[in-house]
Amino acid sequence: MNIRGWAAKIVLPLLVAMFCFAGTSELFSKSHAPTSLTFEAQAQDSLHPSTESGSSADEDSERGVAIFQATFAGISLASILILMASGLSIIFGLMGVINMAHGEFMMLGAFSCYVVNMAFKQFFPPQIFDFYWFVAIPVAFLVCAAIGAMCEALIIWRLYGRQLDSMLATWGIGLILIQAVRLTFGDTVALTPPSWFEGGWEITAGIVLPWNRIFIIAYSALCLGVLYWIIHHTRFGRILRATMQNREMASALGVNTKVIDRATFALGAGLAGLAGCAVVLVDKLNPQMGQGYIVDSFLVVVAGGVGKLFGIVVAGLGLGFLTKYLEPFLQAVYGKVFVLLAIVALIRWRPNGIFANRGRLAND
Repeated sequence: MNIRGWAAKIVLPLLVAMFCFAGTSELFSKSHAPTSLTFEAQAQDSLHPSTESGSSADEDSERGVAIFQATFAGISLASILILMASGLSIIFGLMGVINMAHGEFMMLGAFSCYVVNMAFKQFFPPQIFDFYWFVAIPVAFLVCAAIGAMCEALIIWRLYGRQLDSMLATWGIGLILIQAVRLTFGDTVALTPPSWFEGGWEITAGIVLPWNRIFIIAYSALCLGVLYWIIHHTRFGRILRATMQNREMASALGVNTKVIDRATFALGAGLAGLAGCAVVLVDKLNPQMGQGYIVDSFLVVVAGGVGKLFGIVVAGLGLGFLTKYLEPFLQAVYGKVFVLLAIVALIRWRPNGIFANRGRLAND
């Protein structure tokens, strides 16, 4: 049996079986942090010992709450990763460039949101402060797209077909962006979110869904819907897909592939900026914040398939669920190792991703 067959028939099913066993037995039991409902039950148990049936019912209720909360957190994390990975996938699928600065473009989007936040505080009346978010979203996209187009025009276009060189170049661009933001804003800044995102939606006792994470999910779904419409229902999208499938033929038919490359890199960088507007709702602003998301975004692209939007959605949801389900059961480091092993096994099984190209496109 070769290595790929061994990974497909033994390692991957073993990892899935371990995960399923953990999820059905000890994943959401005592290792999970108690909720408000659990604290009340513990207080009552200390005063009035409950029966065995009552304890079993409380444990089942606590486990159900934990599973629901982990599922919701997984969807929220997956929303950010999918938005990040979509830009990575478009850039790599069209130009073959591994953009190591993609996390820094996300960071630029987050700090663009911060600049708009401070501008509304200083120059606009307090009554309209909450609306700054609707201004920050297009500003973040345009700033990141403009910087991305400038980087492509000055540096990256010279490195097409040289993946190692382009990877090192984009890594250097990321370091420059980090230091530029650090010199301008400092190491850590605070952003005041709109008052709409305070609190949460209490579904039932012990289950509260934060408004900021609900917004992230809806926001990412809207961005992906617009991206799908652009790719599949606009002239630019048709040219983009044609260039991605057969660059030589598209060029022979009169397509200016250089312009398409520049516009595509700008689009991918802009998508990272849109992801930055979502990240600031759940994470601190600092110049190195993008490095915490770039690795997982690459994993989503590799697992889902390059240039496959639906594959990215499936892989992003899978990675988000797997990460959040493992957090209560394993420590953060061991959970990350488990996720990486699962991705490695998946790559050995399907090297081109879950939704790989078929036919003649599979040989490109």
